[in-house]
Order: sequence, then structure tokens, then C-alpha cells
Amino acid sequence: MGKLAITGGEAVHTTGWPSWPPQDPGYLEKLKAVLDSGVWGVGGPMNAALSEEFKRLSDAEYVVPNTSGTIALELALRALEVGAGDEVIVPPYTFIATASAVIAVNAIPIFADIKPDTLCLDADAVAAAVTPQTKAVIGVHIGGMPADLQALQAVCDRHGLALIEDCAQAHGAEYRGRKVGAIGNAGAFSFQSSKNITAGEGGITTTNDRALYGKAWSYMNVGRVPDGGWYDHRVMGMNLRLTEFQAALILRGMETWPEQAALRDANAAHLRARLDEIEGLDAQAFSPGGERCAYHLFIFRYDRNGFGGVSRDRFVEALAAEGIPVGRGYNPLYREGMFTQGWDPTRCPFSCPNYKGTVDYTQVHCPVTEHICTDGSFWMGQSTLLGTTRDMDDVADAVLKIRNNIDELKD
Repeated sequence: MGKLAITGGEAVHTTGWPSWPPQDPGYLEKLKAVLDSGVWGVGGPMNAALSEEFKRLSDAEYVVPNTSGTIALELALRALEVGAGDEVIVPPYTFIATASAVIAVNAIPIFADIKPDTLCLDADAVAAAVTPQTKAVIGVHIGGMPADLQALQAVCDRHGLALIEDCAQAHGAEYRGRKVGAIGNAGAFSFQSSKNITAGEGGITTTNDRALYGKAWSYMNVGRVPDGGWYDHRVMGMNLRLTEFQAALILRGMETWPEQAALRDANAAHLRARLDEIEGLDAQAFSPGGERCAYHLFIFRYDRNGFGGVSRDRFVEALAAEGIPVGRGYNPLYREGMFTQGWDPTRCPFSCPNYKGTVDYTQVHCPVTEHICTDGSFWMGQSTLLGTTRDMDDVADAVLKIRNNIDELKD
């Protein structure tokens, strides 16, 4: 019997954590309004209201509601006329959609490394990855932390590239006095089940460029154009429209978001202050100009030298045993099977037959990402930050307990 929970001791945190999505009667009221309206799809008031409200949350002049964050990225790429043979630079420390959206338009994802402190795309690595075929860069606000958009924009301006913001985890994040989403050419938001504002699924593409908006809207709405007729289909579009029910859920989430976001901010600040006491464990750093993190994830940076050489995986196991809901995080995207096994239409029914990728992803090596994924970080989800200050102290106290009894984890 040891002192640590993983070796037989009592756990630090023995109560529950906030559930997600929250049990809120306001969601039922919004859904009932849709049922009573008799308009469940095209032309309903919820989508119209959502568009207006989300412009304020993203500082965007134009928004295109759609079916998912993945589709939101794809619409941005299509509107920017990214296509077969074009290269798009993306970070490998992100969800698969950042890269799969690129492949969906027959373009080629090119992976550039991340910064070791912010875990966001490294502008120097982006500059080194630019080729004559490069068409765009996707900067991911990972965990809700704004990427260094000024540095990325400078690279894009030098080479005539488009900058897309992947804001799937960054609702309401702020960078140099502006909310993320329309600082680059276009942005993409997600409302998937885990997101800080959720409808189970759903997405929004954002931009300040009217021409890009028109193209994205057209691809989303079966090739129609914003000012055209019902049977006026000018491009090969798709039916990627958000339902009124989803729009209603997102609207309710936006109503409760300010209070929830303030609580996440306060708890994250308290936890950051506690981590300052602990050698070997730091919070994800802010990018230059980053003013507000959305905290979809609270990401810890782990240094095994501060914990007796114990690996990140062993440490995470011990912390989870203490009642702290943590996960290891991503794998480097270029090591996923869809890249390492090659692109074979006979193996994947959703493959693009005109895909012209020629990159041998088995030879891609991003050392910062590989360290972060295998031994350098772990995270907690956003709903954890909706707990109490005492809950945050339990997180820090559990870390200290492990540190003080680290010999119990050594083989």
C-alpha cells in the first residue's frame, strides 16, 4: 500500500465534475420554439438570429452556418479556390479535420511544426515549408489559445498565401483586441458535442470578405447564390445547411456562454497560479498578442525531469487515479493511418479520386510535436474548468501529492 491512489492510497478528488452539455431547461425552450414555428429547416428564424449573434462573437461581417467544423474548414478552402495540386500548410498537433478538409478539396496537407510553449503553429516552420505550390496556411487556435496570427500573416503576405483560422476550439478567444475568426481571410468554428458552445454537431464559416462569403454560402446551399432565386444554381454545391434545431441549441449556448467563459477564465487563472509553484509542470503559454484563451482545453506542459524521470504516460495514469479527469492528447497527425498507409480509393470509400498527393508522410518529422505528443503534455477538458476553486486546488494538490511520492511510480 502506497500513499498515491494508483498504489492503493486514497484519491485527492472523490466528488464528481460538471457534466457537459449542461442540464439547462433553456435548451428545451429553444427547441420547443422551433417545433411550434413549423419551420424546421430552410428559411427559419433561428438560423437568421444565429448568423447575427455569431457575427458579434467572432467580429466577422459575414457568417455561413453549416453542418460541422470540418465542413466549415472545407467551405473556407473551396471559397479560396484551393484545389487539386495545391499545398496547404497545417500543424500536426490538432484534430484530424484540419488535414482531412484539405484532402477533401483534393489539395495536399503539408505539416509544419508547432511552438513548444504555445503549442500553436510556428511561423518560422511555416516559412520553411512554403513552395511554389503552397496556396494557404491553416493556423489552429489549439485548446482555444490564439495562434500568433501576426507572425503567420506576415509569412502569408510575403508569399501571397491565404490564412485560414481553425477556431473549432476557440469560441470567443481574443487576439490583439479582436476576437478570432475573421482576422485571417476566413475562419471555421465547430459546435460538436465537446465544444464550449454545442449543438451536438454544427459549424460556422466566418469572413470579412463578401466575395468569399458568397462562394462559401453557395457551396453550402446547393449552388444557390445569396441574392439569386430558388432554382438558380450556379456552381456545384452541396446541401450542408444547419437545421433550425441545431441553430436553436447554439443560440442557447451563446446565451449561457458569457457566464461560463468567465468561470473558465477565473478557474484557469487560479490553476495557472498554483502551477507556478510546481517545478516540471507549466500551463500552455499565450502567443504574443494572445489576450484571451477560450480554454476548450487546459493544456499542461510536462517535464519528466521535474518528476524524477517518470514518463508523461505514467504520470497521467497516477493523476487520473487521484480523480483528476486528464487525457494524453493528440498523436502527430502525419502518423495516422490515412497518411502512413498511402491514399488508396479501394481502401477508403470517401477518398477523392483526383487527389494528387505525392508526399511520403512516413518521412515527415516534426520534433516539437513528437515530443509534445509522446512525453511533453496532457490536458483537461473545458467542462472541468466549470468546477469550483476547490476543484482547481484539488488538481494542483494531486500533482503535488504525486511529486512528493514520485518514488512510488518508479519501476
